[in-house]
Amino acid sequence: MWCWMNGEYLRAEELKISPFDHGFLYGAGFFETFRTYEGDVFLYDEHMDRLNSALKEYRIEMPYNREEILAAIRRLDELSGCQDGYFRLNVSAGVHDIGLAPSSYTSPNVILFRKELASTVRGTEKRAVWLDTPRNQPESAVRHKSHNFLNNVRGRLELPSLKEIEGLFVTAQGFVAEGVTSNVFWVRDGALFTPAIETGILPGTTRAFVIECAKSDGIVVDEGFYGKGHVEGADELFVTNAVQELVPLSMIEETRLPGASGVYYKKLHEKYIQALNQMKEGSC
Repeated sequence: MWCWMNGEYLRAEELKISPFDHGFLYGAGFFETFRTYEGDVFLYDEHMDRLNSALKEYRIEMPYNREEILAAIRRLDELSGCQDGYFRLNVSAGVHDIGLAPSSYTSPNVILFRKELASTVRGTEKRAVWLDTPRNQPESAVRHKSHNFLNNVRGRLELPSLKEIEGLFVTAQGFVAEGVTSNVFWVRDGALFTPAIETGILPGTTRAFVIECAKSDGIVVDEGFYGKGHVEGADELFVTNAVQELVPLSMIEETRLPGASGVYYKKLHEKYIQALNQMKEGSC
């Protein structure tokens, strides 16, 4: 597997990072995950904006601009046979002594991991279950995609397979939050519902785009605080993330749902694909 670290293209087995990196010692680091489409990244600026917002709050300087990162992404695809790939852009705070001494992090480690995309047919259904692990509260006013990922790890351990099952978190107060690696949407009586950012969920880039698509199509969108019963009474249910796009859910616990045949799911997924195609045409 080819990777890129601090400006160098390396094989995965050549990557080295110090145990004194505060990303390891204290979880001081952030990441973005996405995939390429013929060398381009959908909603790339939105991903970078989210990452840079987190880095700024925690005073971690980013030594590379987004054009340099995008060039590295494309080169990794080229080195991997000109195939699209799954990427994780990781920025960890860098090497310092043990202790919370620095007032800022000026020499972070920046790594682009690339792996092969899983072979998945668009529209493949999954089923959903409620997780016993409650969604924790974020460390900041808005949840960042940080190295502090233990809550997600704990939720994942409840599932036999993320490929076939999506686990949905509920907050300690009983409000529906998000999936292990996704944001969640459902439809009731022609309106689209999704948990509010204030529940402590990650402000997903795909989530924001789906909301925009729905509103532009005249669909009422409600972001708020909802219990499990509101979801279990849904007409349709799906989850989103930047790698898997829009994933239809055919069941929530024992309640059956239309999955990929859902009218609103199909409409929104089609708009998503249209936007992808426009991006590809614009880059030709």
